[in-house]
Amino acid sequence: MIELERCQPEKNMARYYRLEIECDLFGQLLARRTWGRIGRSGQSRSTPVASLEEAWAELRLWETRKRRRGYCDRP
Repeated sequence: MIELERCQPEKNMARYYRLEIECDLFGQLLARRTWGRIGRSGQSRSTPVASLEEAWAELRLWETRKRRRGYCDRP
């Protein structure tokens, strides 16, 4: 699991982004992204993937995108 956050008090911004790999009830691997305001449940989206390597590639892609936008590791 990868957890990132972006806090900018001057803009009243406190967001999180969570990336994880999970398996659904049918055994399908999923790359799940969950995001929202810190302290709230937020939204999530799951992408079915064929292999563990493909799942990690998907998560690394989103991690790179979010780090470019100012997200950093969650303490």
